[in-house]
Amino acid sequence: MQLDWIDDILAVIDTGSLTRAAERRFLTQSAFTRRVRLIEERIGAPLFDRSCKPVTILPGVQAMEPELRELGARLRRLQHDLKSAADGGTRDVTFVCQHAITTTISPWVVRQLTQSQDISVRVRSGNRDNCLMLLLSGEADFAITYERPDASGPALPQAFEIRRLGGDTLVPVASPDLVNNADEHEMPFISYPPDVFLGRVFSQCILPLLPEGVLLSPKAETALTLAACEYALDGIGVAWLPLTLVKRHLKEGRLRRLNDLPLQDLGIMLIRLSDQQGDGNAQIWADLTTIPELSVGL
Repeated sequence: MQLDWIDDILAVIDTGSLTRAAERRFLTQSAFTRRVRLIEERIGAPLFDRSCKPVTILPGVQAMEPELRELGARLRRLQHDLKSAADGGTRDVTFVCQHAITTTISPWVVRQLTQSQDISVRVRSGNRDNCLMLLLSGEADFAITYERPDASGPALPQAFEIRRLGGDTLVPVASPDLVNNADEHEMPFISYPPDVFLGRVFSQCILPLLPEGVLLSPKAETALTLAACEYALDGIGVAWLPLTLVKRHLKEGRLRRLNDLPLQDLGIMLIRLSDQQGDGNAQIWADLTTIPELSVGL
C-alpha cells in the first residue's frame, strides 16, 4: 500500500466525490479517475460503487477509514525518520514517564530538549514499574519517575543510573463544598490501588500519620492522578495529588489544600540504563542533569 494511494482514497472519503477529491489532489478529474482505477487494479478489488452517480466509496472501504488514517500517519513518520537518518538531521529520543509526570513535567523536558537540540521527543506514559520495564527492554531511552526521598531506589540498582531533576509533593486536596460540609471524623476520599507506586506511598507514608480519630471512607479508586483530580473537583472526596498537578486549581480556588492532613515529598528522577553512558543520548542526559532544579518550575 503506497502513501499516495491512501491519500487518494481518503480524499474521496473526505470530499464525497471523485471530482472534489481530484481538486484536493491537484489533478484533473480524468487523471484522478485513472489513478483510482490503477489502485483498484493493483489491489485486485473494487473500491468504489460505480452503479450510482456520483460514484461513492464502498461501505467496506469506508469502514476502514481509521486504519487508513493510522497507516498514512505511520508511513509519513517513517518517511520523516528515514530522511532524518540519511541527512544526519533530527534525532528521535523516547521518554517514558509516570502518568502524572507525563502531564506536568514532560512538557518542561520536551521544551528544554527541542530548544537546545535538533531532536524529536516521543513521550510514553505508564505506571512506575512499567516505566522501568520499558527502559530495560530498550523501548525507551530515558524514564522519569517519582521516588520517595528515603527510598533506596529501583530494584537492580546496578542496572540504572539515576539523577534528581526536582521535587514534588503529594498533597491532600478537596473541593470547597466538600471542605465546608465535611464530617470532621469521617472523610470521603479517593484511593489508589495498593499495588501501584502512589498506593504504596499512601499506605506507608501518609496513612500512619493521619490525625487520631480521622476515618477515611473510600468512595472511588483509580491509578490515574488525572482521574483522581477530576473526582476531587467534582466533590467526590479528598485526593492526595502531586502539587504540580493541582497548583492551578488551588490558585483558582477550585480546590483547597487540607493543611491538617499529612503530605509526602517526592523526588522527580531521571533514569537511564547504566550501560548507556557512552551512547548518542549522552548530551541529552548532560543537558537535563546540569540544569538547576528550580528551573523545573516546581
